[in-house]
Formats: sequence, structure tokens, C-alpha cells
Amino acid sequence: MAGVCSRTRSRKMGAMPSRCLYLLCLFTCKLSPEVAAEVQESSDGPGAREPVRLTDVQATMDFVAAAEVAVIGFFQDLEVPAVSLFHSVVKNFQDVSFGISTASEVLAHYSVTGNTISLFRLVDNKQLDLKSEDIESMDATKLSHFIQSNNLHLVTEYNPMAVIGLFNSMIPIHLLLMMNKASPEYEESLHRYKEAAKLFQGKILFILVDTGVKQNGKVISFFKLKKSQLPALAIYQTLDDVWDTLPITEVSVEHVQNFCDGFLKGKRLRENHESEEKTSKMEL
Repeated sequence: MAGVCSRTRSRKMGAMPSRCLYLLCLFTCKLSPEVAAEVQESSDGPGAREPVRLTDVQATMDFVAAAEVAVIGFFQDLEVPAVSLFHSVVKNFQDVSFGISTASEVLAHYSVTGNTISLFRLVDNKQLDLKSEDIESMDATKLSHFIQSNNLHLVTEYNPMAVIGLFNSMIPIHLLLMMNKASPEYEESLHRYKEAAKLFQGKILFILVDTGVKQNGKVISFFKLKKSQLPALAIYQTLDDVWDTLPITEVSVEHVQNFCDGFLKGKRLRENHESEEKTSKMEL
């Protein structure tokens, strides 16, 4: 989104990452009815929520630190039109913590000079700012779109909206768990996957791909996996499109950790498997 200010370090200049996996989704996937509904949800949606009033710097820092994703409205006063806009989207995001502050010391601490809405992400320690000029041209749908597309968690579910945030993340290595959410093992598997994600925070983005969603078949195909090989882990280096896969019978912290550590050290299970297949064919 044009005009969004990011407070993280920029990538060093060099080769432009192709990120084929996410380009594939951006250019071929349409928003599912469920995702579109989240972005365009009207006032008859979930029950009302109120943002937390943040009156001092320490309380604000603690608020940000305690949330995987936090959105704070920094306003000069509560009478500006942007405040009602901010309140209107709070109810749409049950997995995001919302706060609001007019305290001068808080605004100064976060270098806010005008009305600003900031999104803070724990997973990659990123802060995205919407400045006054950006907010003035926004309505509730556009603000919801901004939040949804940057709503990355320790484990982020793959969908056309999340792709935007994944595409722009500063973390270049992404791990995907491809599993059907309707599976009886799903809840326990997700819990273990989240535990593993904590071990690689800031190094690898953890993503969940629901294989029960028809559109996600493109992701499975990208990694040259068959349905019979699922569930599976796939790890992906966005800078050069290097990737590897690991079909699994169950998700465990140990399996995930070993797979990630191996990839970070340059080991490629897929290459070893392909090499074994070629050797076997030559022997025949």
C-alpha cells in the first residue's frame, strides 16, 4: 500500500527476489467469500469491542509486547474523524489487540507528529505506520484491508490476503505446514507447530496451508507434492526460490526443528531423495 511507513530496516540492495510462490497466488487467486467478508464486514458483525486506553509509555510498550499483532491509534485528540474510523474496524479482528492513545509522552516516544495508526507485529518485529495523509483518504474497508493484509502471527494461515504481508515481510525463509484443518489431529498438530515457531522467531515465518481449501492446490503443486504425501512441511527461501519438502505422518516440535535447522545449514532432503531416485534408475 502506497504511503505506508515501515520502521524496520530496508533490504540491502541486490538481486530482486522473485518470490514465485506468492506471485503465483497474487496473480491467480481471487479472494474467497470468507476472506472478502472479513475485509468488508459491516456493523452487523461480531459484538462491539473497545480499544484499550494507553495513558503512558510503559503501559503502551507492555501492550505491544504482549500481543502477536497490535494496532494502536495515536491521535492528537479524540474528536478527529479518524477516531471513529478506528473504532469502526475494531470489531472485525478478534485476533488483533487494539489500543488508543492521546498522551503526548506516548506519541513522542513513538515519534508520532500527527494522527497515526500503527500496526506492530511480534513475528518479525515490524511497525507499519499510516500517517495523517493516508488516513484521510481511507474508509473502514480500506483500513480493514490494511490490517488484514499485514496480520501476520507466529503461525499465519495462508490465504490471498495474508499473501500480501508474507510477500513484504523482511524474513526471507518461510515454513509451510500443509494439512487439512478438518483432520482429527489438526488441533494438536497446530499447537506443536506454534511451539516450534517460537524457536525460530525472527528467522523463519511459519505458515499454515489448509489442504481442504481447493484454491490451495496451487501451493501443493508448486512444491511438487501429491495428496498422498500430505500432511507435509515445505520450507521456502523467497530471495532465490530455493525450497525443500518433508512429508510427515505427525507434526512434532522435534521434526519441525530438525527440518528447519537442516535447511538453515544448507541440507536439502529433496535433493538427496532425487539423487537416490536417479541412482536407483541407473542401477536398473
